[in-house]
Parts: sequence; structure tokens; C-alpha cells
Amino acid sequence: MKAKPFIKWVGGKGQLIEQLEALLPADFDKWENVTYIEPFVGGGAMLFNMLQRHSNIKSAIINDINEDLTTCYKVVRDNPKELVDSLAEIQKEYYSLHLEDLRKQFFMLMRDEFNTKSLAPIRNTTLFFFLNRTCFNGLYRVNKSGLFNVPFGKYETPTICDPVTIYADSELLQNVEIMTGDYQKTLKKAHGNTLFYFDPPYRPLSNTSSFNDYAKEAFNDLAQERLKKFCDRIEKAGYSFMLSNSDCSDMFFDDLYAQYIIERVWASRNVNANPMKRGKLTEILVHNYQETKQTIRA
Repeated sequence: MKAKPFIKWVGGKGQLIEQLEALLPADFDKWENVTYIEPFVGGGAMLFNMLQRHSNIKSAIINDINEDLTTCYKVVRDNPKELVDSLAEIQKEYYSLHLEDLRKQFFMLMRDEFNTKSLAPIRNTTLFFFLNRTCFNGLYRVNKSGLFNVPFGKYETPTICDPVTIYADSELLQNVEIMTGDYQKTLKKAHGNTLFYFDPPYRPLSNTSSFNDYAKEAFNDLAQERLKKFCDRIEKAGYSFMLSNSDCSDMFFDDLYAQYIIERVWASRNVNANPMKRGKLTEILVHNYQETKQTIRA
């Protein structure tokens, strides 16, 4: 069974994998003893792709500022059976509720429990999965206090427990180091042939389109500029990086990353209150190496 993201994540890179793969360094598959680092792991689509596709990756490090998310990764890696048993139990309880009002009441109780922030890792991860599958659109959003506040999603029988995926992901994550906190700490893990892939909270395309509230700390333009300076440190240290973000009409990223190579990739956006603003649009992909797999093929 192929490993894949175990959670739904807004901005997940599943649909972009082939485009991102084509924009890896041209000689990436010839690198030896590769260290792969994702400082904003999110749903992990790129991580699962890279680990299954590139056997020359000998060391992988992932990080996120969202502790609930990194706890999920650790539990999937270290305690898959206990997690599957716990998810099967909560799924059975949810499916037994045949009225929408009862399902919503149960959802709110689980959300309140999750927001106590005092749970053991397996219970915390169980509720993380449950809320991810039963909340509106599978969003993860917190308020300024760091409390999950996405409303009920009205799904009758969502897949809360997926043992096949959890066991496949657990096996793949065995040799992955999982960090929590500021992404800049990941630089100390780089050595030799290292590739960083950055998928930070995207800069909103408009004042009303921000879905980057994954943590109580805002990721504003100053944070985007701080990330660019970190990329400069990676460049100076002799490592490679690629970075995804939104393609803003004010050319913010074209100006910010002018010294690097900027490509455009096509993505589908389904999260917008206005249906007219959903559909295909471009995203940027920044990298600090000259030739990609795509340029060699061309």
C-alpha cells in the first residue's frame, strides 16, 4: 500500500506532485546520502512522495510550529495500532448517531475536549483525526488563543479510521525525525547533499482569502521576509532549496526572491467563499539551483 497524507490539509501538495518533481534539481537522483528537510510539513504530500520515490534520501527531518500536528506524526509513526483502535472506537460512536443534531452535539463535545490542551498524545491525535474528518471542509484553523474553531461539517459517515493508510505511513515514517517549533532550527540538521522544501502558510491573494491561521502566530509579510532571509542562509551554506507560495498580483514574491529562479505551476483552489474565485490559478515555485529535471528533458 502506498503511503499518503493521513489528514486533509488546505494547500496540500497532492495535486502538484508531478510539477514539483519536475522542478527538483536536474541531478537530484544522482546525489548520494541525501538529507531532505521540510520545515513546514503540513499534510506531508511532498514528504510521502519524496521518501517513496527517491531511495537516495537517507535522512529526513520534518518540522511544524503546530504541536498538535507534529504529535499526530509522532503517534502515527510510533503507536499505529493504539491509534487505529482508538479511531475505530470514535468512528463507531459517531456512526451510531443517526440525527444531524446529535452528530453536531458530539462534534462540539469532542472539539471542546480537544481544546483543553491537556490530553495524552493518542487521545489528542484521535480527536485531531476526528475533527479533521468531521469539521467543515477539513479545515484546520485556530483563533488568537490557539483554540480550534472550525464549525461542524455535516458529514454522515466520513472515513475517520483508515488503518491501511496509517500502517503504511507509520512504516515510512520510521526513520523520519520530527521537530516542533520555529523552522529556523532545522538548519542545524543540514549536512552534505541537502534539499529543503518550504511550503509555508501562503500569502493571501486578497484581504478576504486568508486560510493560513494554522497557528496562533500570524504569518504576515514580515514573516515572509524573515523566511527569505533564512533561504539566503541556506544558499550561503551551500544547500539547495525550493519554496512554494501564492502568485500575488502585486509581484511581492517576484521582488522578494529576485535573486533566485522563480517558476509558475498550475494549481486548483477549492477553498473560497465565492465559487467564482475557485478553479485553476498559478502558484510560484522558487529555487536556488539552475537546472531542473524539467529543463534537462526540454
